[in-house]
Amino acid sequence: MAHPSLDELTAMLQAARKAGEPDKNNPEQLRLHHELLAACPAFTPNLLRLARLLQLIDQPNVDAQESFAEAQRLLEQAVQSSERSAPSLVELGYFLDDLRNAPEDAFVLYQEGAAKAQETLEYSWAGMIRYWTDQRTTESLSQALRLGERALKAFPESERILYYVTDARRYAEQQGLIPSVED
Repeated sequence: MAHPSLDELTAMLQAARKAGEPDKNNPEQLRLHHELLAACPAFTPNLLRLARLLQLIDQPNVDAQESFAEAQRLLEQAVQSSERSAPSLVELGYFLDDLRNAPEDAFVLYQEGAAKAQETLEYSWAGMIRYWTDQRTTESLSQALRLGERALKAFPESERILYYVTDARRYAEQQGLIPSVED
């Protein structure tokens, strides 16, 4: 059997989510998420969603601890399959904090998740500053400068941010939007 395409996986995930819209305690939704898990055990969005549902939905003839053990296994799998993405780390952290009474373990995951999210934010802001600078319009350069000011406060040691902010300032000076450093 061929592995489902990304489009097929996404459609299966959307169908599973829609199954839970009218009734949050819908066993059909769990069934669909389990089918998706069988089709692709490393599809992180499904792992996270199914783990959350297992914590929320009462399943007949299933012990809560059994559901929680499966949820934890899925969350650990999501951390691994996502290469320790910020959302998966934070989800596992909340699970350990709330359901396993392991706040110290959760805190380590929160820290790692925050560091990953911060790195993503730094790179995203640098890309936005670069994009607006490349536009070289009055409005886009103004946006680049505003975000650059904020980014430098948040990431004062970021060479990437500094490089793009310096570029934005140079073009803004050339267009007379800000005074020249030489003035």
